[in-house]
Amino acid sequence: MSIKTIIIGTLGIIVLLFGLAYLATKGQTPTPKQEVYTKEGLDRPKAEVLTSTADLGVMGVNDTKEAEFTIKNIGNKPLQILNINSSCNCTFGKIIYKNIETNEFGMHKQSGYVADIAPGESAIVKAIYKPYIMPVYGNVSRDVYISTNDPENPKLIFTLTTVVK
Repeated sequence: MSIKTIIIGTLGIIVLLFGLAYLATKGQTPTPKQEVYTKEGLDRPKAEVLTSTADLGVMGVNDTKEAEFTIKNIGNKPLQILNINSSCNCTFGKIIYKNIETNEFGMHKQSGYVADIAPGESAIVKAIYKPYIMPVYGNVSRDVYISTNDPENPKLIFTLTTVVK
């Protein structure tokens, strides 16, 4: 084997490794520092949720149903959405903010940092229930949890109820 072949092979492997590293991290942004506020402070985010429950009615075990909720930042600092997860492997949540929709996150696939909702702006929480993943029948209640930096509302809970037939 010539030295030229060894050098070309080594360079090829290095380029391949950098390419794989790029593909693995493409689209990721670093998690910003969580801003911490006190309840007594006037300069802080404040999450407003007008409704946090939705009745999905009657559904079949093979159906998928969803409900949308609104989170509005009525404070004067950015409201950080720090994590999305759920109470069951069959329930998922996602955020829609500025026309950008996140992936689905659930019990075993938690989101980590998602977004900063600017003062005066709103985001949509989409809660999704897929009973066929963990089949149960009868009255069912499932939750989607959103963690925030609002000191009065560090954990928002959005509840879906249904009857599975």
